[in-house]
Amino acid sequence: MPNISFYFQVHQPYRLRHYNFFEIGESPFYEDIDANRSIISKIANKCYLPMNSLLLKLINKYKGKFKVAFSITGNALDQFTAYAPEVLASFQELVKTGSVELLTETDNHSLAFLYSKKEFKRQVALHDEKIGKFFGVKPKVFRNTELVYNNDLAVAASELGYEAVLLEGADHILGWRSPNYVYSPVGAKTKLLLRNYQLSDDIAFRFSNKSWGEYPLTADKFANWVVNSDGDVVNLYMDYETFGEHQWADSGIFEFIEALPAALFAKKGISFLTPSEVVKKFKPVAELNVTNSMSWADVERDLTAWMGNDMQRDALETVYRLEEGVLKTDNPEIYKIWGRLQTSDHFYYMCTKWFSDGEVHKYFNPYGTPYDAYINYMNVMGDFELRIKANLEGKSAKFATPVSVLLEEEEELAAPVKRTKALAAKKEVKNTVVKAAKSPVKTETAKTSAKAAPAKAATKTTAGKAVEPRAPAKSAPAKAAKKETVPPKRTTVKR
Repeated sequence: MPNISFYFQVHQPYRLRHYNFFEIGESPFYEDIDANRSIISKIANKCYLPMNSLLLKLINKYKGKFKVAFSITGNALDQFTAYAPEVLASFQELVKTGSVELLTETDNHSLAFLYSKKEFKRQVALHDEKIGKFFGVKPKVFRNTELVYNNDLAVAASELGYEAVLLEGADHILGWRSPNYVYSPVGAKTKLLLRNYQLSDDIAFRFSNKSWGEYPLTADKFANWVVNSDGDVVNLYMDYETFGEHQWADSGIFEFIEALPAALFAKKGISFLTPSEVVKKFKPVAELNVTNSMSWADVERDLTAWMGNDMQRDALETVYRLEEGVLKTDNPEIYKIWGRLQTSDHFYYMCTKWFSDGEVHKYFNPYGTPYDAYINYMNVMGDFELRIKANLEGKSAKFATPVSVLLEEEEELAAPVKRTKALAAKKEVKNTVVKAAKSPVKTETAKTSAKAAPAKAATKTTAGKAVEPRAPAKSAPAKAAKKETVPPKRTTVKR
């Protein structure tokens, strides 16, 4: 009878604002602060806060026997610090229980390993540093962005001291074998923990799909599938936003998770283990040789979600081509901007896969088309490259938006009351100006200002709506249906 290992991925990108060609060389404002703040707030209320509260309740109820693991990207941690400190505090409370393990990954959720080993190591070190700063722990297990993996990654992770690496339990690398065992890589001492995609996707993608043959999924039904699985451990890996965001609260997803531990413990012999506990408890049963890079995305389980067309490859080559210039500037702010521009989401939005999982890409894409995503990104890169060059030539090159954002985030964290008062003061001044404009005694300048102000406000509101991603469909049928096309394992689950 296998054990259970839950792992959740927590990530939110820094979304870019609409940046047109004529702003290149003129405006250093790249990110949509309002959209980033509002999206973090929305997901915090729908997913992070209620799910963290539920997990804490289950950990306490079962006296630490219920365990989970997280990987929280640096991008997410930075945005929690700036926009939702209560979310960060709730994760910290979970980690303090001792029943929650944290994993390391690239700080910016990037594809750096495929383009620059030096940048990859820098981001891994930076993420480790943030985990230590916020949670006081040192991760032992590594999880690469989007579970991108090949033999070389195992070697790199082993050299960095990690005991294990997570990867997709894809059919094309396993063949007849099961993902429910620990494996070893080629040429490295680290161990491999494979995701059971069938059972993971039953929760993450198919849970609310009413056209699914197993709908509705209950805790008892799922527990029976686990019991009838072969192997040592069933690794359930999924996006944390599954709970409350992808699968809405009224789908019953929270009630399912609350009932699942009891259903599993009732089977006797099943334990919840963290990834590092799995590594200690079980020995590898075989070696896996993965020469071609793979991931957990789409039916193909390859890299085409981010590198499948000329636009994506051009954008990726452009951002990593700037590495030498970025390093020469020795400018921390430029490093931060460059890191955020490496986030894999930017390239995911450019995907043109309209077959297999194409609907999934449209479903998550905040842009009208992949071409809009490419043009917008390359416009930003055009300006960023000019500013790197200006910095190296000793010219004035203020990165107003990124620097202002970082300072704004620090100020918001350190003195929220002061910030609130400052915003209130600005609003008071604005109201005073409007009142003055409506006054019987007014100059031509006041008339002009009064007429212009509403137009400016309307433009800002419209831009904000245009950038924010569309809300996901309530039952997410497209993603569920597409994921179900993946051929099931022959030996994983007996239903």
